Amino acid sequence: MFSIKRFAIAQTLLIVLIIISLDSFSQQRLKVAVFAPIYLDSAFKGSDYKLGLSNLPKNMLSGLDFYNGVMMAADSLESEDKNLDVLFYDSKGSESIYTIIRKPEFAGVNMIIAAFNNRQDIAPLAEIAQHRNIPLISSTYPNDGGVTNNPFFVMINSSLKTHIEQIYKYLQKNLSSTHIVYVKRKGQLEDLVQYYFREAGKASSIPSFVYQTVVLEEPYTTQSLLENLDSTTTNTIICGSLNEAFGIKLVKTLAANSNYDCTVMGMPTWDGLKDLDGSDCNGVNIIYSTPYNFVRTQPVAVTLTTNYKNQLNGRPSDMFFKGYESMYHFSSLLIKHPNDLMSHLSDRESKLFNDFIIEPVKSTTDQSVLYQENKKLYFVKKINGITK
Repeated sequence: MFSIKRFAIAQTLLIVLIIISLDSFSQQRLKVAVFAPIYLDSAFKGSDYKLGLSNLPKNMLSGLDFYNGVMMAADSLESEDKNLDVLFYDSKGSESIYTIIRKPEFAGVNMIIAAFNNRQDIAPLAEIAQHRNIPLISSTYPNDGGVTNNPFFVMINSSLKTHIEQIYKYLQKNLSSTHIVYVKRKGQLEDLVQYYFREAGKASSIPSFVYQTVVLEEPYTTQSLLENLDSTTTNTIICGSLNEAFGIKLVKTLAANSNYDCTVMGMPTWDGLKDLDGSDCNGVNIIYSTPYNFVRTQPVAVTLTTNYKNQLNGRPSDMFFKGYESMYHFSSLLIKHPNDLMSHLSDRESKLFNDFIIEPVKSTTDQSVLYQENKKLYFVKKINGITK
């Protein structure tokens, strides 16, 4: 949970306002534009902070923490004499993205980093990135937003299709000898997940594993789930739904019946799902995929957490680390390869937490590049609320 002193919140937001108001930058240095949804208008009237002692609206927290990460990374880069100009914009402020990208200060931007929270914001930035032949790093949104034929749009948070393909490969490699049950509920999104899963099997170069499909009618009974399991062997249950409530109930139902040895393969929406850490989920092995794996005990994470606490009197969320890593990693590569960054997006020389394997996603008709996507996923294992 995001938590800082109210004065520090107001101070941070005022800094954002100051950065947004800047209209002249050095013509000699590289320039990075960053967009995140902070909804400043809900906290300020002009330059006056209007929330008083009220808590910040929840819709502000993730974007604000992304901003905090970006700014702390900018400080780190400066301390290493990796100097560049940073323009930060509130993508949910009073000015539209189309207005912002027409500003004189936006001319000469060498890279765009964005934390999107809806599809509509993607197109204008993707278009300007393609027009100027500069990368748009989409750090957090797992959707292409309908972008096509744009090799400069780079999606770091991997798509659902990529997750399902790699989940299939993981099962094939590690759990194919277990009793596998694919569990879903009715729904269009569930049908899409199942389609991707079947297509992954068809595309595999090695024999597919055997599994049975179970469609649970909600509200389903415990018996309707358990009757498909085998108490004499290890069961692998694939949760074929992105619905978090469905997934949580699935795990809790299995945990309440300890005579079944169960591993549950979850969806990418399970990353950071606190309900799965409760004691009522104990005894079930949980696995899910994520493109981001922030190990808080790593030295760099410990240092950043300490700095965050000293500056903002709180504990950083994953959005803070995503903002920090996006800014530090890709800006370092930009500084080293200012004229050919697109060829070095997967370089590991400035790695902090995560490896990125960025590959072109191509059209099935003419093999043209639709966009670039990070294909590197991590598989997180949890048992009794503890990450293994």
